[in-house]
Amino acid sequence: MQWLPEYRRSDLKGDLVAGLTVGVMLIPQGMAYSMLAGLPPIYGLYASTIPLIIYAVFGTSRQLAVGPVAMVALLIATGVGHIATPGSDQFIGLAILLALLVGLVQLSLGVFRLGFMVNFLSHPVISGFTSAAALIIGFSQLKHLLGLELPRSPYVHQILYAAWSELANINFPTLLIGVVGIVIILLAKRFSKNIPGPLLAVTLGIAVVYWLKLDAQGVKIVQEVPQGLPEISLPMFDWNSVKLLLPSTLTIALVGFMESIAVAKAIQARHKNYQVDANQELVALGMANIAGSLFKSFPTVGGFSRTAVNDQAGARTGLASIISALLIVLTLLFLTPIFYYLPQAVLASVIMVAVFGLIDYKEAIHLWRTDRTDFYMLMVTFAATLGLGIELGIIVGVLLSLAMVLYRSAYPHIASLARVPDTHYYRNVDRFDHVIPRNDILVMRFDAPLFFANANYFQDHLQKLVTQKGKDLRLIVLSAESLSGIDSTAIHMLKDIISQYREQGIIVYFAAVIGPVRDTLYKSGLIQLIGEENLFVHVHSAVEHFDQADHRDQQPLQRIATQTNVSKFKKGNLWD
Repeated sequence: MQWLPEYRRSDLKGDLVAGLTVGVMLIPQGMAYSMLAGLPPIYGLYASTIPLIIYAVFGTSRQLAVGPVAMVALLIATGVGHIATPGSDQFIGLAILLALLVGLVQLSLGVFRLGFMVNFLSHPVISGFTSAAALIIGFSQLKHLLGLELPRSPYVHQILYAAWSELANINFPTLLIGVVGIVIILLAKRFSKNIPGPLLAVTLGIAVVYWLKLDAQGVKIVQEVPQGLPEISLPMFDWNSVKLLLPSTLTIALVGFMESIAVAKAIQARHKNYQVDANQELVALGMANIAGSLFKSFPTVGGFSRTAVNDQAGARTGLASIISALLIVLTLLFLTPIFYYLPQAVLASVIMVAVFGLIDYKEAIHLWRTDRTDFYMLMVTFAATLGLGIELGIIVGVLLSLAMVLYRSAYPHIASLARVPDTHYYRNVDRFDHVIPRNDILVMRFDAPLFFANANYFQDHLQKLVTQKGKDLRLIVLSAESLSGIDSTAIHMLKDIISQYREQGIIVYFAAVIGPVRDTLYKSGLIQLIGEENLFVHVHSAVEHFDQADHRDQQPLQRIATQTNVSKFKKGNLWD
């Protein structure tokens, strides 16, 4: 609550308008996403109260709108649906327990400052996963939009086949209500994002069903919505359920946090009066889910659309979220009977409009033009999520991200350098046609930490370049400006190649070695084999020293000083 001590009266108007606007959005969205999750609609309102207030207290983003979201709702339906029948008491209890478990995981990650773990999910993977999940979510609402009895399935092809088989049984009043709901929401969004399109669709849907008695013609309605606030109670807890929910817990905790931190940082870029702290965001989301589970909430995260509306409506602090929550509380206390005639087709239209906007085809086109590797990662994750289901899809995405990290670490960029004419600069011979390579000198730059995973690659590539130079080669200069670290395996490898090339009459120099790497060279004893006189500030110094071997002592400052006391290199002197 860093915003509270510095709260200004001028912020109140923006917070009030934004809080009421988002609260109005939350009523139909919360009920729709609860239905998507396999829960009665009232639980979406429960999830839109306490979590919002708790996040406002602990969160660092002042515009992030926490609450139910479509992605998490589908993950709940998929994960809990394998264990219990959707809508049953057991299913509801497990969904609430899932909120507690997700909260504990997120809180633990935040307390131990492990927020960096989400960096292993690359943007192409998230884009592919989100786009595929959006299709699954959208098509899962066909049964409500068409008024059909279709089996629940996490696979798009099964949903489409089942819908095709039942086309003759479409309830046309239901379809008409759903299509009109979609049109109203899209038109409202087109004219102004501050217009509560979902609420307009809900209001019109309730009125039409009530006055025309469409429920008697097969239009399914929400019916009884319990009135009042939920009682405080601990979720049912047993270790067998915890084990069964563990995959869904980890998936929702990480995917939910990634969605939240992404939108929080995007919005914060427009506001320079605060900073978003990833670890504190984990703590805030964890506390929100833990507290929410005590009030019958399912897992909640920050949502893209509501956060954008919250910001555009003028939210300045966390008070906007508190106002939204209070509006939902008033709804629970006094307004739930209004939703008796709410058609399920309207809730389906709310979900479909929201999730189809998450299909990021522009990112796929962009990656096809700029980075084919990332494009293939996106498409594999997309296909895996569609073909294997939500949970296996995200696992495939995580494995792809980790595999790419390992690949790029094991096979980093290596450049052979040569001098640009009339300068002291050395550049990549494959990128600059006018550089001047020499047969007697090889300058190689390694653009990564040198460690066990890429030590052999370094050695093999160096040998390849040495072979290309031929018998005239007399000097190897290892440009270490991009070498950020070195481990024991690499030390042993360097000892071997330095000794090997010396036997062949080839000298090895090191240039532009940064402080931490120099420390390792000294501590490991490798410096004794290299020779302190063979460390240079930059490549040009090394080549010039080689060319003027008769006058080494005339350029003392062009070489790194020959002190053996490593501590002198750690005090911010000329060489660090």
